[in-house]
Amino acid sequence: MTALPILRLQAGRDRRIGSGHPWAYSNEVVMDAAAKALPPGSLVRVDAAEGGALGLATFNPHTLIAARLLTRDLGATIDEAFLAGKFKAALALRDALYDAPYYRLVHAEADGLPGLIVDRYGDILTVQMNTAGMNRLREPLIAALTSVLNPRSIVLRNDTPARGIEGLDEETDVLGDAIDGPVELIENGVKFAADLVGGQKTGWFYDQRDNRAAAARFAKGGKVLDAFCYAGGFGLTAAVAGAASVEFIDRSKPALDRVLDGAARNGVDGKVRTIAGDAVHVMERKAQDGEKFDVVIADPPAYVKSRKDLGAGLKAYRKMARVAASLVRPGGYLLVASCSHNVEPEAFASEVRAGLARAQRNGRILRSAGAAADHPVHPFLPESAYLKAQLLQLD
Repeated sequence: MTALPILRLQAGRDRRIGSGHPWAYSNEVVMDAAAKALPPGSLVRVDAAEGGALGLATFNPHTLIAARLLTRDLGATIDEAFLAGKFKAALALRDALYDAPYYRLVHAEADGLPGLIVDRYGDILTVQMNTAGMNRLREPLIAALTSVLNPRSIVLRNDTPARGIEGLDEETDVLGDAIDGPVELIENGVKFAADLVGGQKTGWFYDQRDNRAAAARFAKGGKVLDAFCYAGGFGLTAAVAGAASVEFIDRSKPALDRVLDGAARNGVDGKVRTIAGDAVHVMERKAQDGEKFDVVIADPPAYVKSRKDLGAGLKAYRKMARVAASLVRPGGYLLVASCSHNVEPEAFASEVRAGLARAQRNGRILRSAGAAADHPVHPFLPESAYLKAQLLQLD
């Protein structure tokens, strides 16, 4: 405890972190010369303004979120053994949740490792170190993952915009065995093909697991449209659940190739049709042609990547909901989602309502949900619950 630099909080600005919040912002820290001189990602002891240690944290003097707590145990040593303990706890939770080793293993602050994402694909792990603190712990972190899980490969997907904010370079690397093609994962009993090296994020979006299962239960014997499909999570789950046909729309040809790969793995090739193009534009053409579907899924990439995009992004969600709703047959089902961190749940729900009104559709909300349980939320960071999804039946 005494070996670490001390980061003192300002008077009157230490109550929030003292009561459970895991962050200290730069305007809450006594940013004196000693603090400014600390290298980004340094381990520090965080002290209250009047003395008294609050915990051990990583610190970056150049970012808005300056300190991120790792533990309130002042006697802890942040090393391989500490990190292995965190990974074992995260693993125990996922083992309680799922029967197969395909899930998000570490979800940043909620698993006590701020800035770290680890997804598991059997004996392959994908890792994102999104903060300077996690980046400086890279060596013991990799060693701890190896000791706990003994993976065949670890894919470092350190290529996110968040790293730029932290002053870090972007990089992609593979440790261990090379990965030469798509990797199979199993979710809800369905086989998928994920591109762990070149695909979006960490290669797959486990967060929609429960929402995919919820939509698929209405697909049996029906005609399904999966817009913004990426590798086909929603549509292939529906196809395996008994859909008569599924159309997939995405602007990415590699993503559509993963759809066809997944269809072959599940023996549903004959039900599948892929369409390359802008999903909203394709849906608009289908609506103009009078097409209708029993189930429509619209799960786009984030329309709001920063606060400055909020106005335009909300309008985009409204338009998406309107166009998607117009394709649902009476009595059919619509699932719409947003992964935009900066869009509040009520704001998203409001735009969905506006879209339904413009499409002159009504109905009932069957499910309002967020991410699956392998994406837990820190109780003092409710704003980190980024995913919003609504499943509706439309009249």
